[in-house]
Amino acid sequence: MPDMSASASLAMTHLVPLAKELDEDKVTPGVLGFVVFAVMALAVWALMKSMNRHMGRVDFTESEESGAERSGATAAAEKRG
Repeated sequence: MPDMSASASLAMTHLVPLAKELDEDKVTPGVLGFVVFAVMALAVWALMKSMNRHMGRVDFTESEESGAERSGATAAAEKRG
């Protein structure tokens, strides 16, 4: 069984020339990457603004009428059951 460090160093000697052949100027996200990121950022901003607007419309206090209706519905369900 070969030594793991020897096989790792052998693999690195074969992979390093491949990395040197890449042009560093061409391996960038470019304009398309910026546009995609900007669109995603705008979408997240719009979703957060919409969520904030919807959460502002939510009424967290329970009205007394709905509490009376619920107790009446619970009493009716107990009579049937």
